Amino acid sequence: MLVLLLPVVVLSLPSAWAEKACKSTCPEACSCSSLERGCLVRCDRAGLLRVPAEFPCEAASIDLDRNGLRFLGERAFGTLPSLRRLSLRHNNLSFITPGAFKGLPRLAELRLAHNGELRYLHARTFTALGRLRRLDLTACRLFSVPERLLAELPALRELTAFDNLFRRVPGALRGLANLTHAHLERSRIEAVASSSLQGLRRLRSLSLQANRVRMVHTGAFRDCGALEYLLLNDNLLAELPADAFRGLRRLHTLNLGGNSLGHVARTWFANLAELELLYLDRNSITFVEEGAFQNLSGLLALHLNGNHLTVLNWASFQPGFFLGHLFLFRNPWRCDCGLEWLQDWMESSGHVTDVPCASPGSVAGLDLSQVAFGHSSDGLCMDPEDLNLTASSPGPPSETVATTVNMFSSLLSKLLAPMAPVEESTNITTGLVNASLSDILPSVGVGSSGHNTLFLFGSSLLLSVAQHVVFILQTC
Repeated sequence: MLVLLLPVVVLSLPSAWAEKACKSTCPEACSCSSLERGCLVRCDRAGLLRVPAEFPCEAASIDLDRNGLRFLGERAFGTLPSLRRLSLRHNNLSFITPGAFKGLPRLAELRLAHNGELRYLHARTFTALGRLRRLDLTACRLFSVPERLLAELPALRELTAFDNLFRRVPGALRGLANLTHAHLERSRIEAVASSSLQGLRRLRSLSLQANRVRMVHTGAFRDCGALEYLLLNDNLLAELPADAFRGLRRLHTLNLGGNSLGHVARTWFANLAELELLYLDRNSITFVEEGAFQNLSGLLALHLNGNHLTVLNWASFQPGFFLGHLFLFRNPWRCDCGLEWLQDWMESSGHVTDVPCASPGSVAGLDLSQVAFGHSSDGLCMDPEDLNLTASSPGPPSETVATTVNMFSSLLSKLLAPMAPVEESTNITTGLVNASLSDILPSVGVGSSGHNTLFLFGSSLLLSVAQHVVFILQTC
């Protein structure tokens, strides 16, 4: 029995020793616990105004979030050969001395987010962090990133730097051969220059959403052949170069929603054979060029909602090869024969819904799925407006109405001819049409004969009857 227990005791000794060593040098305001790969030190919300003088040598992770730290001096954390993760989020850091992170040779993740007073980083701030893979600079109100700042980080894989004050894509990104993810949203960037992303051959995800991007230069993504996710939504783009996305053959998601694009060009997506999600919603698109989507055979969803589209041509893409969902709501669709193909596709695929009609008036307010299209004897489509006119209740043809109007006009001319010369007759007839009976009778005058009065009175009645008959005939 003793022999069986001996290995358990021997194995438990290092664990107990590590736990004791971890806690013996734990800073007073912090809590420490042993992990499989080292010691976890938690000093968050501890009210610290300076970095503790000593940490456990075995520390693998240190959390100093939400304190009042303002300054990091050289070798601020001493020598911690096992440290892999350091978090300094939500402090008041305003300056980091070059070399502050010396002595941390294995550091892989550094979080400096939400230090709004930082604003500037020295080019040698990250010296000696050759193994750093993740860097978080979110909401530090940085105006720029020195060109050589990230050159000290050859292993960097992920850069998170949104909510800053950049006006351009930081030049420090150029040449980061191992960078795979760059998050630069909400940073006031105004353009993506042709050299902004130079050398980023392993970049897989780039987020530039919610900036002020007005222009993407030709060739801006030429080195980004591995890119899978590109987010350019909620910017100020009104136009794109013809070959804006050339070379992005692995792209899966492209978000251009929330911009000011007025049309969709057939060259934009010509080479994006792997594209699965395409967002063009919330733009000002009025037309889509023929062939714009015809090569997107792998597309799972196309968002065109929230634009100014009235028609979408079948030639814009091949619906037979597009098996994904098509979102078209919030557009002023004109539901005539130009959209009959779309209705057929809605019924057959079930992947298109909610296409509200804005015109013509006979179907306004209906969904396209509810519109009835007729066909002539030779098989041609008939617009709903024409179909409704054809199917309306029968009435006198327009020729009959016109003939009736002419007959009454001729009769009135004969009745009124003896009363006045041609010019006066015309004036009297016009006056009778526009005047009421009470206006006509006083105009006869005291000196007029009873015969003339009776004649005018009868003529006015006859004209009134004629107007009612014509009105009834025209509205039948």
